[in-house]
Amino acid sequence: MTRPLPAALAAVGIAGAAAATWGIGIERYLFTVRHRTARILPPGTDPIRILHISDMHLAPWQRRKREWVAHLASLRPDLVIDTGDNFGHPDALPAIRGALGAFTGTPGVHVHGSNDIWAPKPRNPFRYFLGPSKKKPDVSRLDSDELDDFLEGDLGWSTLNNDTAVLDVRGHRIRFIGTDDPHHKYEDWDAIDESLVGASPAALTIGVTHAPYQRVLNGFMDRGVDAIFAGHTHGGQVRVPGYGALVANCDLPLKQARGLSTWHHDGRSVPLNVSAGLGHSIYSPVRFACRPEVSLITLAPRR
Repeated sequence: MTRPLPAALAAVGIAGAAAATWGIGIERYLFTVRHRTARILPPGTDPIRILHISDMHLAPWQRRKREWVAHLASLRPDLVIDTGDNFGHPDALPAIRGALGAFTGTPGVHVHGSNDIWAPKPRNPFRYFLGPSKKKPDVSRLDSDELDDFLEGDLGWSTLNNDTAVLDVRGHRIRFIGTDDPHHKYEDWDAIDESLVGASPAALTIGVTHAPYQRVLNGFMDRGVDAIFAGHTHGGQVRVPGYGALVANCDLPLKQARGLSTWHHDGRSVPLNVSAGLGHSIYSPVRFACRPEVSLITLAPRR
């Protein structure tokens, strides 16, 4: 009667080893472009192709990821939205330059994630089940200014950390509203509202943030956005097939931790795209049932 137990334990061990081999050695390198369409533009107008990049967590030695991101420029997007966590290591700026430099001349906007401000530290992955992670007291700062100088000065992208910007893209005048990293509560709505005073009209308003906390999504909705872009969740990073994400590292409903969905607030609904991101902490090098990704979102005319 006791013989089935060792066999069952052996089967569980084999399955666990196979899953770890897949998640650590294979899936985290299966970079993917997810194509989605959101019909929010006026009828008869030109569509806009937006490349949404998030959570690269680049380290200096990650050549495969760096080259794959650079190759995305061949998609010729009309606009790039970078929702942060570009750094995966304090010495990653040359790698970030190599990955994103190919987008010079392509309009873009970006915001900070926590890993554009604070260096990564080892964490117990099981603590994510207890709630969103917190900054450790001994963590060191990253060179956020140099990152911003590259993204804004070299690429020409607009920095949206508690700020706004207006871009003309394919005949559409678009206003962007962005927050600094909400994971550490760096968003500042007073600064954002001040930048909106006297702003010229725009046909479309897009909210951009790193971490999709509900308070931030609702804050965007209160300011009349037509779509929201975010990252941070890694799509759960380790998902259960047939179930989905187990954690989101914020208070976003788990069913919305990855992909294009709809956010509802105060009688309005807008598209919300949460990128599962391209990377992972160098201290947690695994993705399972959650391929690293970018999103190519086509904003199309309403039917």
